[in-house]
Amino acid sequence: MTYFIGLDVSKYKHDCFIMDENGNVIKSSLSFDNDAIGFNTLLNELQKLDPKIEKRIGLESTGHYGSNLKRFLEANGYSFMEFNPLLVHRFFNSQSLRRTKTDKIDSSKIALYLQSREFKPNPNSSYHLECLKSLCRFRWSLVDERSLQLVRMTNILDKIFPEYKAFFDGKLDSATSLYLLENYSVPGKIARMSKASYEKMASELRHTISYVRFNKLKDLARNTIGNQDEILELELGLTLELFKELDKRIETVESKILQEFSLMKCHIQTIKGISSLMAASILSEIVDIGKFNSPNQLQAYAGMEPSRNQSGTHDGGGRMVKHGSAHLRRYLMTAARNMLKHNPVLYDYPLLKHCLLIIRMFCLLF
Repeated sequence: MTYFIGLDVSKYKHDCFIMDENGNVIKSSLSFDNDAIGFNTLLNELQKLDPKIEKRIGLESTGHYGSNLKRFLEANGYSFMEFNPLLVHRFFNSQSLRRTKTDKIDSSKIALYLQSREFKPNPNSSYHLECLKSLCRFRWSLVDERSLQLVRMTNILDKIFPEYKAFFDGKLDSATSLYLLENYSVPGKIARMSKASYEKMASELRHTISYVRFNKLKDLARNTIGNQDEILELELGLTLELFKELDKRIETVESKILQEFSLMKCHIQTIKGISSLMAASILSEIVDIGKFNSPNQLQAYAGMEPSRNQSGTHDGGGRMVKHGSAHLRRYLMTAARNMLKHNPVLYDYPLLKHCLLIIRMFCLLF
């Protein structure tokens, strides 16, 4: 005998549906708030069930909304299994043509879907892995924000000093470029730089431009077609401050990530082209490699499996499905690009095949 318990998770409240393996409804509807009182309400309901009968709990993967509930269940000795919401939705649509949707119905269809699947409970969350996942996602959000500030700087410089970006080959975030923007900012000030200014810059930076290129930059600044506007200069200065502040925060987060990653037993970083930061990001999303029976399952989890559409004489497909973890997919794609720099033999293969190769290597290294 087994109890199947479906939990529909939302931001402010959750819904519970309980049935047995014969389809008999034990609890048709239990709504409880996303707080301590609500969680204890659920716990009391679970404790009313026969303790000798196995309890299988299922819920949809809903990001951070269910994180506190999952920790509460683990703390009280209950295991659970998470599902991709799309799979549950497709399963329910295959059972009925009706388009009615309520939280009560959602919890019942989760219980039905749970009954149809082999129960593979999620492993108890490791504190360090949870911290690592949060830190890695936070780092990537900061990196995206820093990239946005770099784009804004480019847009402003296109108006003030359009020749500047080309002079640095598009690398506005190089140490020399940031130094010049911070200390001189506009073409008029750059054009008036002296040899003493160059020597000061050279002493503060390990690698800087040659004196010949320095004079070429001054000539470009002197003859620029840009518009030296006070407002644009203000915008550039503030954008640069934001960029540098984000850079400092990213360094702080990266230091903490490496600290947490050092506590893990992982060998992903031994693959050429994959740094410890990238390895930490990938590990934090996979969590437990044991829940995947084959590399193909991990590939599907990342949403990187190729689509296939065959009917009669038509046979098409090839594009990624993208119905998996967007974070893991991004990490794998980035890692695949980095691997190309260290493994030239991969040049002849599409990027997706590089990702699949990485997945298979992960399965061997875990």
